[in-house]
This record gives sequence, structure tokens and C-alpha cells, in this order.
Amino acid sequence: MKTTNGEKLFYVFNYIILTCAGLSCFLPLVHLLSVSLSDPHAILSGKVSFWPVGLTLETYQSLFKGTRIDSAFINSVIITVVGVALSMSFTVMASYPLSKKGFYAKRTFTLLIVFTMLFSGGTIPTFLLLKSLGIINTYWALWLPGLISTYNMLIMRTFFENVPDEIVESAKMDGCSEFGQLFRIILPLSMPVIATLTLFYSVGYWNSFSSVMIFIHDSTKYNLAVLVQQMVQSQSMLQEMNNLQAEDMQQVTPESIKAAALFVMLIPMLVVYPFLQKYFVKGVMIGAVKG
Repeated sequence: MKTTNGEKLFYVFNYIILTCAGLSCFLPLVHLLSVSLSDPHAILSGKVSFWPVGLTLETYQSLFKGTRIDSAFINSVIITVVGVALSMSFTVMASYPLSKKGFYAKRTFTLLIVFTMLFSGGTIPTFLLLKSLGIINTYWALWLPGLISTYNMLIMRTFFENVPDEIVESAKMDGCSEFGQLFRIILPLSMPVIATLTLFYSVGYWNSFSSVMIFIHDSTKYNLAVLVQQMVQSQSMLQEMNNLQAEDMQQVTPESIKAAALFVMLIPMLVVYPFLQKYFVKGVMIGAVKG
């Protein structure tokens, strides 16, 4: 079919808008990287834009030498890896029974779970509950409240429902148990949605900020999001956390330290996303559309 002039104009506007949106996300990252790699004199004089001026790695050396960013990075990894493992496990265990046609009270349980998307106990009741459980100031206070995302669970449940019944029936005829059907048949066929939800949970745990500020009181357990926020927010706190000698401070600037810390926080997600991106659209669409 021949493309009309109206469609061509529509595509041109789409390309322009998407290009502007992409550049608005990409250029700040480039500027951030350039500032973190530039000479302090160039930064102070405002010469740094989208290319490093006076390329140097002194900022990153000072960052890891004078701050707790290495321990905060490890804390973020622990929070994310364990949190994603727990959330994905429980999301699968909640989604699989609800996807079975013969499951008793399937509709009732689904409505009760969806109810939590509309109403929640609130921050103070949640804090009091976690305090009564004795898990305040532990990472369990981050993992338990967000153990299952209702939205993610519904996506996975719908994906499981779309697995052809013939495959499951064949497995049953071969004597495969329910656990065998799940681990040998369903999950291998569900890699797109598993990769997508893993990315969702990973970003959520990696960027945990308010929950860490509320439930974690020990500063040695802070993750990167909280540490970087403190560095960006307070100039005096930045210098205190850096604990750098005078000669070191002449080789870096607070702006470059902040930029380096922000970039260190962004690197893991920037590295992981390209490997999962190919599953992203497929996983969401298949899990969101029934039939």
C-alpha cells in the first residue's frame, strides 16, 4: 500500500519528537560523564559541555578513596540481588496457581490482591508493623513490604494463562507433576516475561530511596541512592564524607565528585538493560494481552 502524504508527515513528526525525547535523556548522561572526567579548572570555568576537557580519572580515584561509595555499592548489590530473587520467586508462586482454570476461588483471590493496588495501610502503619516484627534497620524491611508487585504478578499470571493447554496436557500424560510442569515447561517458555519483570524489580530495588531513609537507621547499611543524595544535597556533608586532604581537593571539585557518584550509580542499570531490552516489549505485551 502506498504511503500517503499525511502518513509521511505523521512519521516525520514522530521521528522529530522521538529524537528530541531521546536526546533529552541521553545528553544529560553524556554531560555527567564529561564533568566526572574533566579537569577541575575546566569545570569551574564552565568549559565542559558534552566532551571531557583535560581528561583525568582523579575524580574517580578520590571518590573511591575518600567516600563510602564502595560499601554503599555492595549494599545496593545485596539489596537488589536478594530482593529480585525473593520477589521473582514469590511472584511466580502467586501467579502460577491463579493462572490455573480449576483453581478454587481464583476470582476471589485475584480481587483481594488487586484491592492492594487501590488501598494500602500507609507509611506509619507499615513502620509500626515492621517494628513489631523486629526487622527495622535490616534489609528485610525493604524486601518484605515490596515482596510482590501486584502489577507484575498480573502480567505474569496472564502470560501463564496464554501458554497453550496442549503443551501442559502432554506433560501431564507423560506423568509430569505440577512442579515439573512449572519448572520444566512453563518457566522455560516464559523467559520474555521473566526477564522483563526481573528488570522492573531490579530498577525498583536499585533505586530504593524513601524506604531506606525510613526503615534503615544505620548509615553503614545505606545504599547508593541514599549516599549519592546526601552528597548532592549537602556541600559540607560532601567534604566531610570525602575526608580528602587539601592537595587532593585541588585536583577535584565537588561538582565532579557528585557527577562521578551519580554515574557510578547509573552504570549497573545501563549495563544490564541492553541485555534484557529485547525481551522488554514482548514480555509486557504478551503478559498484558489475553487471547
